[in-house]
Parts: sequence; C-alpha cells; structure tokens
Amino acid sequence: MKIKLSLLLIALLMSAKMYSQSTSSVTDAISSSISERKYTNVPVTDQQLDIILKCGIKAPSSMNAQPWKFTVIRDDAAMKEIISDITPGNIIIIVSGVVSQTGTTNDFDCGLAAENIFLAAHGLGLGARIYGSPARNINLKKEAYQIPEGSKAVVAIRIGNVDKGVDATSGASPRKKVEEVVNYKK
Repeated sequence: MKIKLSLLLIALLMSAKMYSQSTSSVTDAISSSISERKYTNVPVTDQQLDIILKCGIKAPSSMNAQPWKFTVIRDDAAMKEIISDITPGNIIIIVSGVVSQTGTTNDFDCGLAAENIFLAAHGLGLGARIYGSPARNINLKKEAYQIPEGSKAVVAIRIGNVDKGVDATSGASPRKKVEEVVNYKK
C-alpha cells in the first residue's frame, strides 16, 4: 500500500512539474517583450554582447546558409548618425546580408537572426529595438560602418539597459487579438 501511494505521489509530482514547464523563459521573453524607447546610460557589458551575438548566430536559415554578418557599433558619434536619440552606453548591431550573385540578400534569414538578437537582449533583462529605415543610409556609407564587402545592411538593432521609470505596459503599442490575425481551416 505504501509503495502504491509513493508511486502515486511521484506520478503527481512529475505531472505537476511537467505542467509547470508549459511556459519557459523563452515564451516569457516573447510574450513580455516590447520595443523600448527609453534607455539608461549603463553600458551593455562585453559578456552580455557575447551572449547576444552567439544567439544571433544560432538563428535558423534557409539551407543553413547563415548569410548574415554582424557589425557592432559602440562609438557614440557613429551611433548618433544611425539613430539620432541614442543613449551613451547603448550599442547598435547592424545585421547585414551577403549579396548573392543575383544581387539579392537573404533578408528573411537576416530577420530571423535579428529576432534572435532581440529576444536574447530581452532574456538578459536588456531592452532592444529593431530599426529597418537606417539600412539605406548605412549602405551609403558601408566603409565608414565597416560593413563587410559583399554584404549590405538589412536592419539595425539598438540594445541597452532600460529606463525602469517608464511604464512599459501603458507605453507599449496594443497588439491585435488572436481572432484578428489567425484563421483556422475547417
């Protein structure tokens, strides 16, 4: 009888543990992340940057081509040319795509790498914001931004420590309801 109760207790504990694992730090980071606008001047550490870049490298890509190149910018003047309201201590990571022989880049794969970088920053308690519009100006000055030859900028990602005084919940843009964006085939 004691053995049966012990086995039952173990089974209940295991199922409770499995249930509690139905969410993870990844799903928490995805569901709670926003594109922050207010940052502090506390610098992003080299260790944080290393983790973020390794997560970017782990992004999936078509046929495992991994067509991205990452350019890290810490220089305040260079960052201000890309994003005018940059805060000292922030960093910018430019995600560039290798230009193929047909003249196209693998923008989708670069977008996946950018998303990994974005989520990694949030997973480390940092803020991040992805910018698409600076890519044109970056591409006009590839040498100045050290964009690798044969590549072109796709997006820039700002990363920094978040100003905790800003109410992120009320400041975040509302998301559409599931019913508005998901169709179920019957």
